[in-house]
Amino acid sequence: MKRRFFSTIGLIVIVSLGFSVSSCNRDNNEADAYGNFEAIETIISAESNGKLLYFGIDEGQSLTADSTIGMIDTMQLHYQKEQILSKKDVIQSKFANIIAQVNVVEEQITTLEKEKARVENLLKSGAATQKQLDDINGHINILNKQMLTIKTQNASIFAELESVESSIALIDDQISRAVIINPVKGIVLEKYVQQFEIVNAGKPLYKLADLSEIILRAYVSGDQLDDFKIGQKVNVYIDADKDSNHEYEGEIVWVSSEAEFTPKIIQTKKERVNLVYAVKIKVKNDGKIKIGMPGEVRI
Repeated sequence: MKRRFFSTIGLIVIVSLGFSVSSCNRDNNEADAYGNFEAIETIISAESNGKLLYFGIDEGQSLTADSTIGMIDTMQLHYQKEQILSKKDVIQSKFANIIAQVNVVEEQITTLEKEKARVENLLKSGAATQKQLDDINGHINILNKQMLTIKTQNASIFAELESVESSIALIDDQISRAVIINPVKGIVLEKYVQQFEIVNAGKPLYKLADLSEIILRAYVSGDQLDDFKIGQKVNVYIDADKDSNHEYEGEIVWVSSEAEFTPKIIQTKKERVNLVYAVKIKVKNDGKIKIGMPGEVRI
């Protein structure tokens, strides 16, 4: 009986030691930080008003930068441009008339200048009178005043023409903004409007994010801050199944300088920690990591 009793005790001790070793190993494998994955999300909005004639995207679709994905109706803008172009033609015809008037006056002044020189020579020889010279100078002065008046009209027409040119440039810009061009590469996360809907400038059309690189926002306690440096490489894990993980290399790109209360959805390494610091870790995504998925960090 005694031998059996001691054997039982020995078995209990061995099992207990084995459990303790297993627990220690599990503690050594505990993550240093926990968090959730997020991405830089971009909301693309309309830059023009009108009916959405074409909108060729779907949620989950991959878009490249500078690709044309939609078109807003520009018919009203084209009508406005035609009206302004007609106004420009009228202004240019006025300008042509003024140029013709300037040419006539300049020709008259040139003729009188030649006559003035001839009279001055005749006056020296006594073959002309001072009155003849004064009359010519008087006519030249009148023509110079006419020239100034014409050029003043010309300046106002130039100002009017510049205003019309600015209006045309503005409409051309509005027409170009009616073409919806995707500015950055990424995956369409949400689509807010459908083809043929009426949209206004500033109305969100869709949201996308580049998921080729994704950010794990994790939280660490104050006594862990010294272990997390910007530029540092760390190991990041996501669940593969209940018994194994997928491992990735990550780089710390941001460490918060302000503490915050522990988010409810985050488990921390230390129990009873009231304040934590957020860190962002950039991870190259092979397609398995999704926005909102939990992840853990080991340094």
